[in-house]
Amino acid sequence: MGPTVPVIHLWDWLPAAFDPVLILIAVLLGWKADQFGKVLIAAIAALALSVLVSWLIASLGIPWVAPVRADGLTLFPVRVIAALLWASAAYGVRRAAKR
Repeated sequence: MGPTVPVIHLWDWLPAAFDPVLILIAVLLGWKADQFGKVLIAAIAALALSVLVSWLIASLGIPWVAPVRADGLTLFPVRVIAALLWASAAYGVRRAAKR
């Protein structure tokens, strides 16, 4: 018998993409970025801070949209892609507004 692939449903990974801390930090830093390369830095910062805040909230036992726990799904790939998309969107909107 070969290895089994875990099935993660859409409703499991959507909260990770719409973590309010992730969105806030990614949009704020993406908006302030003056070069597209800085959007990557904004996404990494948003990912790190959102995971840290989510972990702190979950360890206090407070319900959270996208908790980070040892027994739950962290979904780092979803969070990375979401952070990149949120920061890129803010960067693009600001550049379009400047024209």
